[in-house]
Amino acid sequence: MRKLIYLTSIIFMILLWGCSSKKVIQPVQPESQQPPITQAETTPKVTQPAQPEERIHEETYAKIESTEEKPKYREEEIFKDIYFDYDQYDIRPDAKPILENIASWLSKNPNTKILIEGHCDERGTNEYNIALGDRRAKSARDFLVALGISQSRIEMISYGEEKPVCNEHTEECWSKNRRAHFVILKEK
Repeated sequence: MRKLIYLTSIIFMILLWGCSSKKVIQPVQPESQQPPITQAETTPKVTQPAQPEERIHEETYAKIESTEEKPKYREEEIFKDIYFDYDQYDIRPDAKPILENIASWLSKNPNTKILIEGHCDERGTNEYNIALGDRRAKSARDFLVALGISQSRIEMISYGEEKPVCNEHTEECWSKNRRAHFVILKEK
């Protein structure tokens, strides 16, 4: 019997000791009974002083500017863009008159080069969109070459999704970004 009382008291002490570390959760009081919040409680505490904004001085800017390579050409944009269907790089019928106009202009200006920029909407991976933009630029180039323009007068670049003209997430906006953009390159 003595062992039973001793064992029971040990178990009771273990339970009591194990339960003492538990936290008591206070019930939430309705807003009408809660004490008002003081201004000290709502004011954020600043632990670190704010870092001053880094400024670029003229000497730093001159160093940056002098290390950049000067562009070889001056760009002029006078042609309309042509647009592509989703995930396509075939020339659409509405783009053919624009390309014919560009070819006609290039025939009249034989010493001028152009740059064709291939663009995509934001859907798809960066790698896929760069490749698709490249195919779009090549399709436009091939069409101009078929109209008699020398391939050596046409440069190409793919920007993929990096230079959108519209940033909304709608089909109407995406259709504006699926394009080939034409830039006249003039010697400086």
